[in-house]
Amino acid sequence: MKIEDSLGIMTAPPAAIAGAADRLRAGELVAFPTETVYGLGADATNGLAVARIFEAKGRPTFNPLIVHVADTPAAKEVARFTPLAERLAEAFWPGPLTLVLGRCATSPIPDLVTAGLDTVAVRVPNHAVAQALLREFDRAIAAPSANRSGHVSPTRAEHVRDDLGVSLALILDGGRTHGGIESTVLDATGAEPVLLRPGAVTVEAIEGVLELGVRRNAGEGEQPRSPGQALRHYAPRARLRLDAHEVRPGEALLAFGPDAPPTSGPAYNISPRGDLVEAAANLFAALRALDAFRAETIAVMPIPRTGLGEAINDRLMRAAVR
Repeated sequence: MKIEDSLGIMTAPPAAIAGAADRLRAGELVAFPTETVYGLGADATNGLAVARIFEAKGRPTFNPLIVHVADTPAAKEVARFTPLAERLAEAFWPGPLTLVLGRCATSPIPDLVTAGLDTVAVRVPNHAVAQALLREFDRAIAAPSANRSGHVSPTRAEHVRDDLGVSLALILDGGRTHGGIESTVLDATGAEPVLLRPGAVTVEAIEGVLELGVRRNAGEGEQPRSPGQALRHYAPRARLRLDAHEVRPGEALLAFGPDAPPTSGPAYNISPRGDLVEAAANLFAALRALDAFRAETIAVMPIPRTGLGEAINDRLMRAAVR
C-alpha cells in the first residue's frame, strides 16, 4: 500500500483515504492530487492547521487560499451563490474552475483562509482521489499547490516530496496529474464574470456557456480577491503602532508572547506562549476583535521575523499603511 514508507507517499485505496482524513482532522497537512496539480491540504475550518500551510510553503504573505469541497451543496455552506455562480457551477463543476463568492454569515471558514476578505475562493475538483478524500473527510479542505512558494507547481507525488519533505503527514499518490495548469479563478460575486487568474478553463469556454463577455481584472485600483495576485489585505479602522513596548492611554494592545506590557484597555494576545503558528492562526480574528472596541490606535508588540513571523509582519505593515 505504501510506495515509500520513509517518505510518507501512499497510493490511494480506501484505507489510505481514511488515514489521510484522520490526519486532516488532527490538524496535520496532507498532499493530494487534483486534475490540475497536487494540493497541500489542511482542514479549512481549523486556523492552526491552515497556518501550517503557510509555514510549510514559506509563503511570504497571507494570500487567500482556495477551499476545495465535494460538490455544490457543500460549497453553499461556505459561500453565497449568485445566479451567475449557479450557471458556472452547473457547467464546469466538478472541474478546474474556482469561483470567488461572498462568504456566508455562518461559514466555518476562518479569516486566515480568506486573508481577511469578505469573499472566499471555492471549487469542486474533478479527480477520484480528491473526491474520495473530501467525502471521507466530510468538510472543506484549504489547499494551495503543494510546493514551496515560488517553485514550479507539482504534477507528481515525487515533486511534492522533493519540495516539502517532512512538513507533511503524508502524500496521497494519484499518479501524474493530467492538467498541470492551475484552476481558472473567476469573481462571480456580481452579474458579470471577472477573470482573476487564467487557468485550465479557457475564457472562450466560459463565454460560450454564459453567452456574455468575461472582464479581465483591472488590477490597479481594485482589491484582488484571488490566489496568485498581489493582495491588499484587510486593514482595521484603527491605526497600528508597530513594535510597541508599552501601551499608551487610549490604545488597544495586540500582544505576543508571555511578557505583554500591562494595560487596562482592550487586549488580545495572539500567542501567549510565543508560538508563531498559533499567532498566524489568530492574527485576523485579533485585528477584527480589537477594532470592534473603536480604539483610535492598536499598539502591536514586536513579533520575530523568522519563519511565519515574516508573513505576520508583512501583514501588519500592510495594515498599518495609511
